Amino acid sequence: MAELLLELFSEEIPARMQAAAAEQLRERITARLAEERLAFARAQAFVTPRRLTLVVDGLPERQPDVEEERKGPHVGAPQKALDGFVKSAGLTSLEGAEVRTVGGADYYYVLRKSPGRRTADVVRDAVTTAIESFAWPKSMRWGSGAMRWVRPLQNVLCVLDGAVVDVALRDHGLRANNVTRGHRFAAPEPITVSSFDDYARKLRDGFVVLDAAERRAIVAGRIAALAAGEGLTAADDSGLLDEVSGLVEWPVPLIGSIDEHFMDVPREVLTTTMRANQKYFALETAAGALAPRFIVVANIEAKDGGAAIVAGNERVLRARLSDAKFFWEQDLKTPLAARVPKLNDLVFHAKLGTIGDKARRLELLAPQLAQNVRPNSSGPARQSPADSAELPLVARAALLCKADLVSAMVGEFPELQGKMGRYYALADGEDPRVADAIGEHYAPLGPNDRCPSAPFSVAVALADKLDTLVGFFGAGEKPTGSRDPFALRRAALGVIRLIVENRLRAGLAGEIAFAHGLYAKQQPAFMQDAGPQPGPLAAELLDFFADRLKVYLRERGVRHDLISAVFSLRDEDDLVRLLARVDALGTFLATPDGANLLSAYKRASNIVRVEERKDKQSYDGPIAPQLLQQHEEMQLDAELKRATREITEHAAAEDFAGAMAALARLRPYVDTFFDKVTVNAGDPALRANRLRLLSGIRSALGAVADFSKIEG
Repeated sequence: MAELLLELFSEEIPARMQAAAAEQLRERITARLAEERLAFARAQAFVTPRRLTLVVDGLPERQPDVEEERKGPHVGAPQKALDGFVKSAGLTSLEGAEVRTVGGADYYYVLRKSPGRRTADVVRDAVTTAIESFAWPKSMRWGSGAMRWVRPLQNVLCVLDGAVVDVALRDHGLRANNVTRGHRFAAPEPITVSSFDDYARKLRDGFVVLDAAERRAIVAGRIAALAAGEGLTAADDSGLLDEVSGLVEWPVPLIGSIDEHFMDVPREVLTTTMRANQKYFALETAAGALAPRFIVVANIEAKDGGAAIVAGNERVLRARLSDAKFFWEQDLKTPLAARVPKLNDLVFHAKLGTIGDKARRLELLAPQLAQNVRPNSSGPARQSPADSAELPLVARAALLCKADLVSAMVGEFPELQGKMGRYYALADGEDPRVADAIGEHYAPLGPNDRCPSAPFSVAVALADKLDTLVGFFGAGEKPTGSRDPFALRRAALGVIRLIVENRLRAGLAGEIAFAHGLYAKQQPAFMQDAGPQPGPLAAELLDFFADRLKVYLRERGVRHDLISAVFSLRDEDDLVRLLARVDALGTFLATPDGANLLSAYKRASNIVRVEERKDKQSYDGPIAPQLLQQHEEMQLDAELKRATREITEHAAAEDFAGAMAALARLRPYVDTFFDKVTVNAGDPALRANRLRLLSGIRSALGAVADFSKIEG
């Protein structure tokens, strides 16, 4: 069995593209080998900043031979057809064909044997095609050739069973060989290899760690050791660890110092500067404070132990932090409130006005929402309006929450928006709750981001996301398929998490209508259909929230059909109450009574639907008591009235378990009705009354949820 070793050697591949590129190379080559009927035992891809490597073990020397049986024309067919068959089958005459009787007629057959191609030839074609059609997020041309690669491709190593495969990239003048190179500075000379083991060993000797996971482990382990040596710990940053592991072939972490006079700059500024610009790791004290130390990962073992590298990086960091400190000190000279008018110069969206317009809407929307915000509680949800004296503070937080967008610091580091606003607000003497609300109003940014819980923070964060959703849906800028350029799905998930995790009692339809009205006051022509009551936009957004809620709950093991069943009531826009309904419904359906009642519902609904279609009329409506003849239908009618009354009472008290219990008591009467009563009676009036009784089953259960949406 043969081993294929392929290396594509280039200038530095961006770290963010490396893992996907290695997997693409593996998939392209192995897929082509499979198409060519070449089995193999193992295929493994590796990547470093300067090379994509693939090793495939257990390849045969050639493809298996193929036997193909071809059926020709029948005996006695026109000569033209016979001549065509002889030619296409590669025969000299029909004497080379076999005659078989099929279905009472004689036909010519020929068995063609095609010898398998040499594996080297298949590999040559597969590698050439893979390279020439390789898909990079960004690519470039260089020299006089038309070939594209992420960075200039310098060499192709391709060895099969120790022999070079004749891969030629004619457009760029590259021809495969058995040569690679080690570390750019420590081992730049050509290295000849014959197998993967030989390749990996010589690269290691040439100061190249081929395996990205091993490089990551080396970096993580050495960082932890260096930090521990100073009595510190490394701040958790797996994303930076992945990135740095893709920037070096021979990782050598080194520790450096931050000048003390920079330590009064906000922590986020220091860590963002170090991370974004220099790829440094921040260190923390045992108390969690930022330490005046950093770790840089060098790409070489320096003869002086890295002293010059550390000194150079400290010098660069001083320059970076000097700029950051300057931005910080200059920004502090202008109060946050004085920056608000400048928001009128920032466009939110061409159809939705400026960020200044948005800030003025949030100033009104956040206090409205604050009426429903309360601290977290493990007990039953309840209304807890904010103190009326606090509402002006909520409004101020909402007005100021975007003001840091026009600061110099956020202009340099956009990822600090919100965070810097909090610092500036505190420096201006704003109420700490206002400052915290400004700092947290973008949260949660995703499913794993921390969700705010402080009342001011929740109100402003909710207002920001709801305003965005109402505006973009009103402007017709909705997500389509996989496209969501304005991150509206993320905004909706944020609204859901803020409401559910804080157990907020907010009727979404009414809040959407209020937010819609704020747009209408700013742009009357654009928002003509806005009004005090929920309208089509609210219904559309509630459907959107339902879809996002299904995703949110599916990840937590909740059935999506139960969400659909409850949301279909259309009068349920309180998410906390909705989830209580869903929980009670799920518990009920897990019981024998629930499962059997669901079956009875579907049976009754199917009968009524078929008869309504046939009779071209609806059987929704009151029962005629005088037409109830059998004891079983009288009992069912009485129980349906009882259940409907109890369900309404329990639902009003938010006792959904009680509502389900009321449903459960229907089950024996429904079962007996189907066993004893003939629905399609000969008397038309009696038949219609019994169909209305079945429709009553549908209506009674429909007061709890739309059972037609429930699977099973």
